Amino acid sequence: MRRVVLVDFYWTRDKDPRVPLGHASLLAALRQDGVEVQTLVIAVNDGCHEPARVAAAILDRAGGPTADADVAFGAYVWGEALLQNVLRALRGSGFRGRIILGGPQVSYSGAGLEALYPEADAFIRGYGERALSALVRSPSGASITGVHWAGTEDRLEQAKVDLESLPSPWLTGVIPLEGQRFIRWETQRGCMFRCAFCQHREAGARLTRRSLARSRIEAEIDLFCEAGVRDIAVLDPIFNSHPSRHAVDVLSRFAARGYAGRLSLQCRAEAIDDAFLDAAAALDVVLEFGLQTIHQEEGKAVDRMNNLAKIDQALARVRARGIKHEVSVIFGLPLQTRTSFEATVAWCLERRVPVIKAFPLMLLRGTPLERDRATWALEDSGGPMPMVVRSSTFDLRDWQAMARLSEALRLTEGRHPHTLDPLVARADTLEPDLFRWIPSELKEA
Repeated sequence: MRRVVLVDFYWTRDKDPRVPLGHASLLAALRQDGVEVQTLVIAVNDGCHEPARVAAAILDRAGGPTADADVAFGAYVWGEALLQNVLRALRGSGFRGRIILGGPQVSYSGAGLEALYPEADAFIRGYGERALSALVRSPSGASITGVHWAGTEDRLEQAKVDLESLPSPWLTGVIPLEGQRFIRWETQRGCMFRCAFCQHREAGARLTRRSLARSRIEAEIDLFCEAGVRDIAVLDPIFNSHPSRHAVDVLSRFAARGYAGRLSLQCRAEAIDDAFLDAAAALDVVLEFGLQTIHQEEGKAVDRMNNLAKIDQALARVRARGIKHEVSVIFGLPLQTRTSFEATVAWCLERRVPVIKAFPLMLLRGTPLERDRATWALEDSGGPMPMVVRSSTFDLRDWQAMARLSEALRLTEGRHPHTLDPLVARADTLEPDLFRWIPSELKEA
């Protein structure tokens, strides 16, 4: 059987485990199937990385340039520049094995992957645990759902995965918990909504079942409580999506085990109900609501419609319960103006949202918004992290003003003023860091 080197260029934060969850899930599945696997994990925002040195580290794990080995990369927007350079360096070093690419940059791409990544031999679209395992155990050209071999007809298929059969990277020890106070965790995958800017939206056929095996989830909760994990960021795109009982059951399990740490949960405000609030109030949780905009025409442009009346009610109920919460909004949306963005922020301030986070719109590969950008004359900053900085309704100076307001929100988290004017006054004194959302190595490119 061929050896595989699993490579991950990820975006890290100070508290993160050394092994990213997505990488660990692939590794656990490969090991379950008896595949010989070596790993290389590099944080792209942790300083500059010389592509030749990265390629040399990969070759060392593969067994040399002529070894009968596969190298599999996860392709993400934040690591795109490093990935492209490493692929060239790897082939330039004489590597003769197969190069496999997966991840969002591949899953959301249409035909033409060979032009984007001429060094690659195979591509996996969709959740890759089973497809990657089958690929590395098969000869080139084998028919595997979700796998596209370079130079063949691209059927644009998404890989199939039985979520209940996937091994746990926690229970198998792939991610060690010793001394780890903070982790990122998942209980389900996929999103039922179709926001035009988002790579959480499912490319291709939707999952028939979204949640992982209940026995696995419960065992992982028990493990986290026993190991003393104190801070868990749940990566589910919408934790309280249907069936809503899933979220209640997960929270109830934590409460029953006496969990005293913090849970950060990405939620849909319109889906908040009493059962969920009762379960959440029994724990230290932070509910993260994605609002994006209060304006119907802006929401319609990005296929993200909000029911403001229900959101208003949900925020009031959460506030009345004393449950920690935050709201995220986007600047740079189609049809947005500086004034309309300020109105969205003001709406949140009036409702005493304790933490408001404002993010720039990015044109991510394969999303409908990237495809239809000409409709609103969207212009981006260029590079692998393309932020929309101009459109038919705002110019660069407007965008910079919105970026300053975003910075003012960051600096006042937990103590925002209750009206817009003081926040704008503070924002006017700030110099917007246009690279705040970009990996540090790209600032020097």
